[in-house]
Amino acid sequence: MAEPTVLPKGLATNPVLSRWIRVGADGVVDVRVGKVELGQGIVTALAQLAADELDVDLAQVRMQPADTAVGPDEGVTAGSLSVQDSGTALRHAAANVRALFVATAARRWSVAAAKVEVAHGRILGPGGEDASYGDLAADVDLDVPADPAVVVKALAVQRITGTDVPRLDLPDKVAGRPRYVHDIRLPGQVFARVVRPPSVGATLTGVDAAAGGEGVTVVRDGSFLAVAGPDEAEVVRAAERVRRAATWAERDVLPDEDDLDTFLRAGPHETVDLVDDGANDDVGTAGPVAGRRLRATYRRPFLAHASMAPSCAVAIWHDAGRAAGRVQVWSHSQGIHNLGRAIAGALGLEAAAVHVQHAEGAGCYGHNAADDAAFDAVLVARALPGRPVQVLWSRQDELSWAPFSSAMVADVEATLDAAGRQASWRYDVYSQGHVARPGYAGVPGLLAATTLAEPATYPAPVDPPAANGAGSMRNALPGYDLPNRRVTGHRLLRTPIRTSSMRSLGAHLNVFAIESFLDEAAAAAGADPLDFRLAHLSDERGRRVLRLAADAAGWGRELPEGTGLGLGYARYKGTGAWCAAVAEVAAESDVRVRRLWLAVDVGHVVNPDGVRNQVEGGAVQSASWTLLERVRFDRRRITSVDWESYPILPFSRVPQVRVEIAPGDGNPSVGAGEAAQGPAAAAIGNALAVAVGVRVRDLPLTAEAVVAAIENE
Repeated sequence: MAEPTVLPKGLATNPVLSRWIRVGADGVVDVRVGKVELGQGIVTALAQLAADELDVDLAQVRMQPADTAVGPDEGVTAGSLSVQDSGTALRHAAANVRALFVATAARRWSVAAAKVEVAHGRILGPGGEDASYGDLAADVDLDVPADPAVVVKALAVQRITGTDVPRLDLPDKVAGRPRYVHDIRLPGQVFARVVRPPSVGATLTGVDAAAGGEGVTVVRDGSFLAVAGPDEAEVVRAAERVRRAATWAERDVLPDEDDLDTFLRAGPHETVDLVDDGANDDVGTAGPVAGRRLRATYRRPFLAHASMAPSCAVAIWHDAGRAAGRVQVWSHSQGIHNLGRAIAGALGLEAAAVHVQHAEGAGCYGHNAADDAAFDAVLVARALPGRPVQVLWSRQDELSWAPFSSAMVADVEATLDAAGRQASWRYDVYSQGHVARPGYAGVPGLLAATTLAEPATYPAPVDPPAANGAGSMRNALPGYDLPNRRVTGHRLLRTPIRTSSMRSLGAHLNVFAIESFLDEAAAAAGADPLDFRLAHLSDERGRRVLRLAADAAGWGRELPEGTGLGLGYARYKGTGAWCAAVAEVAAESDVRVRRLWLAVDVGHVVNPDGVRNQVEGGAVQSASWTLLERVRFDRRRITSVDWESYPILPFSRVPQVRVEIAPGDGNPSVGAGEAAQGPAAAAIGNALAVAVGVRVRDLPLTAEAVVAAIENE
């Protein structure tokens, strides 16, 4: 393997080895990365990679939580990039550590380093010399930068990577042992609840602080209102009393829930041409484009993260001793370093004064309320210095105040030539931005900061650049061989509804729209949907997953009336995993997904079981978005505030899921976590069209949506 000329991105920005790996005298290897466990199993996969590079058994590796004070800053755990980016950085860090231990042993034994081997945690010399990592730990200085000349192992010789290693985080969760941020109990801890405004844009005009009651502290800063005390149950009751005692000025600021199309198109917009190689209404790169024109519009409502456990955080504002003037935070944020800087910026502190440690939360699908809960806890802790403060959001707050995933509208127009092939392609997508994480657009991006006496004002959510996968336009560019393309994004620049990153960002709607339209084009051309895709796809890895999924599902078989098979495909972000899905849908009194078959190519597989879990989980979540989910609101407030008004897919409707993993063939690893969302949605939509004989273009695909589509035929 050729020597790297530069360090991997994450290691280049955090080159000191001790921020990644420490070795104790007992031989235990403590590993700390910048990526965090969100239930996706990344801690296990990264432990496998570290163990292989160090030549130790997995039991010798102890994964530590991310920590702004002692661990590397790898940005945000998002985009299905943890194995690809953090895994690569960790492999090089571990290879460097191994090389330093080998060099130390070689000097001790007066032998050439090339003669020293490592196996199962034992460092072995050519003359029978034997030492453990622990034996040499005191003599090895890891407070040194990584050497880019150190070479990692070839994938072919890894012995732990590529195997179904059991998840390291699951035993505590299955046994119910304390593991989550919600479980943290510190000496002197108090519990707090934030009293939210009754509606978006409301401002607090008055409150009777005495309503909190004895033993409860009422904290107010502008329209930020909270209660805190040592008895959690009493704090919950006090929050309700204070809520009733508060008065607010409210106004109508939200759009018409039933006309999001007009809202998204009204602007103002930032308009970006992702690609424009000649497609317009009449002319392509080679002159006029002749053929049959097809047009369609696809829509998606706002979606909630709907994590099973509400967001939570713990904070201590230190006012004495060596830690005075500092705040310590425990959060299940996806980006603890970004969060720390945002808190510091919002409160005028030095960045080093905010210490954030990651603690797991129960489920995360993007930028939910974890960061907001952390800032809530800091604000209450500032009013109660020296006391640990835990803030727990309510279910109602989680479903109405956490950032949403944006509603979207996509217009597709294409031309079919006389041979039934695509001759031109035009795609326009309208959406709010998909990023309002802490630090976005140079602002803190924390909810409570907008309610303080000196309130922050934030710009509309932004989108990542195309080089980072885009947001509204994620997967807006089809992965097929299409001529005369024009793909344009229109990001809304003014909105009262806060949106931010949710799993797959714009790819869910974009792939649904593109793949639905391809089925419509295939029908117009009189072609089988699978054959039509293969005729327009030269990417061999894409062709392979399409065939794998189709073969697993028995594509082309006869089905009962009212049942359909549908297909969906995409390469996530155009740079990540290849995924194809086939859905079997039955439509009678409602729409039911009976089975999903998925095929995925993630390159080199670190943990096959982890890949299957991620793809299956993504497909089931996509089914829930596609069939049921929709944020509801009137002109003033969010009204979908519980599981009845914001239903998610119940266990009784979870389909059977089968995942096929394509051989890695020595290709680099890419992430699996977000590859299935778009293809699964498209497969469900296409299967429904077969089952009912009408195309439903508006999500979610409810019975009411089917009836509306039939009436509009």
